[in-house]
Amino acid sequence: MDLFGSAFADATRRWFAQTLGAPTPVQVRGWASIARGHHTLMTAPTGSGKTLAAFLSCLDRLVREPAEGTRVVYVSPIKALAYDIERNLRAPLAGLVALGAAAPEPARAITVDVRTGDTSAKERERQKKHPGQILVTTPESLYLVLTSESRARLTGVDTIIVDEIHALAPTKRGIHLALTLERLSHLVTTAGNREPQRIGLSATQKPLSEVARYLGGDRPVEIVDASTRPVMDLQIVVPSPDMDHPGTETKDGGGMWPLIYPRLLEMILAHRSTIIFVNSRRLAERVSQQLSELAAAQGHVEPGVELVRAHHGSVARHQRLEIEEALKAGRLRAIAATSSLELGIDMGAVDLVVQVESPGAVSRGLQRIGRAGHHVGGTSIGRIIPKFRGDLLEATVVAHGMLAGDVESIRIPDSALDVLAQQIVAMVAVDPWSVAELERVIRRAASYREVSRSAFTAVLDMLAGRYPSDEFAELRPRLTWDRQHDVLIGR
Repeated sequence: MDLFGSAFADATRRWFAQTLGAPTPVQVRGWASIARGHHTLMTAPTGSGKTLAAFLSCLDRLVREPAEGTRVVYVSPIKALAYDIERNLRAPLAGLVALGAAAPEPARAITVDVRTGDTSAKERERQKKHPGQILVTTPESLYLVLTSESRARLTGVDTIIVDEIHALAPTKRGIHLALTLERLSHLVTTAGNREPQRIGLSATQKPLSEVARYLGGDRPVEIVDASTRPVMDLQIVVPSPDMDHPGTETKDGGGMWPLIYPRLLEMILAHRSTIIFVNSRRLAERVSQQLSELAAAQGHVEPGVELVRAHHGSVARHQRLEIEEALKAGRLRAIAATSSLELGIDMGAVDLVVQVESPGAVSRGLQRIGRAGHHVGGTSIGRIIPKFRGDLLEATVVAHGMLAGDVESIRIPDSALDVLAQQIVAMVAVDPWSVAELERVIRRAASYREVSRSAFTAVLDMLAGRYPSDEFAELRPRLTWDRQHDVLIGR
């Protein structure tokens, strides 16, 4: 049986077989849906190869049919995942080019651009003049590209990949992205090209029909559900038999932390690489410092040597990369992290994840524990350490849900007018729009399908300077509404 179907060149099949062996179920079914041209939502456990399932068709086509300009846009919820994807694409790109997938002509190298808030002005200018075929970005950066002269690079986009879509769909940030994707699709079709194919990826999402509605808007989406019950070794580690009076078990009292730190250090020393998830940046810094000092005091490391380092959104990009590479290479035994390492990031040989306090949600717990054993067929080893009695109760409920794979249902926000106003200003800032065309594009997004005409008109009135009362008279209009021709013009 040909698991690849007829979608790939022989060189692509050969590279995959030599490098990765047999494809996973989500890859087989996902490739078939993508090859048929369907907008596709793929869901499967962490480490099952969803990202490559989305990318391989794009890479194969780019190598066989070289093209100028950006063809693939990959959207990541967080910057760390964007850079991780760029690194992970290097191997398949090099392998496909080396095998000459574009024979009989020599295959050309494919360029991957990363555009986030960390991208320098010099690199942004370089991307504008010489755009790569793949753009790896975040929702906010894609929005800014579409509102600048750089949007010209996107007129030939044929594929949009939205990773970890469950983290975006139920938020205002997500519906902001949904409108951005509608603007991108409009830009592409206005240039005379086929509307981009949309591919959504997630390990944890429910109900799938709601997420598919978010991904496609008014377009049909084929759902590839390869989800299975999570394979994990999950335990709740109670630091004290008496969760009400933990200080009585230590010489100097101090609450639960004097009991938690030795347990954490014991776990770290018993494993190769550990991620400790906490729920705040301040706590990540404190945990990393205390564990390194405790390890030095017990003689496990030299004084001044860090056994654990903190990883969160406030850490500079070059430091985050240094920390991630040190953990992967074995030079660092553990990372204390916030959600900055939660979504889809491949941390290599991490074999233990510890969650301090309840993760608060089944989906978040699965994402975090899934960083351990993050490979096909791997078992995720996770430990949850509650800090007090109520936390223990919540952690127990969440752990049962994680083992059953029973994630929480999501709901897409409906008709958020503040998001709508921001996007309308951005749209009109770069091009004049007829009101009818602007409304048509906006209503294609799932969150705005049912927005009332009166609410839509009220937003336009406000942006054009027609306010409901004199209290707003000092606000400056953001656009001009030519009511005679029903056209919106930037100011």
